[in-house]
Amino acid sequence: MEAATSMNSKTVARSPTFLEEIRSKLPWTQFAGPIAALIVLSVGFQLVSGSFFTIDNLKSVVEAAAVPAILAAAISFVVIMGSIDLSLEGIMAATSMIVALLVANGVNGNDYGLVGLLAALAAGLAFGLFNAVLNAILRMPSLIVTLGTWFVGLGIAAVLFPERVPQINDPLVLNLARLRIFDLSLVVYIALAIIVVSQLVLNYTRLGRMIYAIGGDEGLLVASGLRVRHIKIAAFSICGLLAGLCGVLLSAQLSTGNANIGNGLLFPAISASVLGGTVLTGGRGGAVQSALGALILEVLNNGLIQIGAGPYTRHIISGAVIVVAVAAGGWHRRRKLRVVK
Repeated sequence: MEAATSMNSKTVARSPTFLEEIRSKLPWTQFAGPIAALIVLSVGFQLVSGSFFTIDNLKSVVEAAAVPAILAAAISFVVIMGSIDLSLEGIMAATSMIVALLVANGVNGNDYGLVGLLAALAAGLAFGLFNAVLNAILRMPSLIVTLGTWFVGLGIAAVLFPERVPQINDPLVLNLARLRIFDLSLVVYIALAIIVVSQLVLNYTRLGRMIYAIGGDEGLLVASGLRVRHIKIAAFSICGLLAGLCGVLLSAQLSTGNANIGNGLLFPAISASVLGGTVLTGGRGGAVQSALGALILEVLNNGLIQIGAGPYTRHIISGAVIVVAVAAGGWHRRRKLRVVK
């Protein structure tokens, strides 16, 4: 009898499942703001235009937001550390020309296929590693380092550009944009995979935890004897690799190599990160939040076009929305710190 009572009184210890661990660690409350903004904007544009929620338009929004979402997720690795990476446009330009000239194309006899594609991604990784070495080892400011790399990438792309636009003929590259699943291009699914994996890395790996810690208080980590150089090298390298991937995907969408392929995508990527909740002071945010910010900007741009807003009006409204979102999201921290960074 005593044995039965003892057995009944025991509590059964159960290790949490993977899904339960995700629920406990993912900052769901940080997604609430961007998701609410998406809903409000979408419903508002539907009420005004009456055509926002059509299947074709929603597909158009998702397709247009895919590459910007990857860029926003990429830069999150650096911004969460409290650093910045301005080299994305230069990296995309260089990788676009590399992949276009190494795979089957209309200007030379090269046909390296997968090797050419991997070479372009390796170039993006090399750019990121170069930024990391200058910042983490030589202790140069990330703003200056990546600004210089931006122009280096653009210069390399200009030097590589042949006498005429290189038309890509390689089916492996072209199918990245042409292959469709459930009437959405493969680029969309690649973007989703990149965003999910990036968020898992940030939340469930030592690398991710250290990236957040560096953004929170790098000085404290250094004083504690922890080495942060290899973490910074990894973060900048990941950002460079993903920027190179964006150069390849944009080239696949255009079917050409283009030295100006990344023009106008850098600052929207930074704005998307901030709009989604990845703060420039570091220590907060994530890949999903940043990607949601990119989707918000695309919904805003698409909706404004549908209601007849001109390009200058769209710029004004988009800029105002970003300023208001940043002010609302960071005001309580600004008052607490009493500093302007």
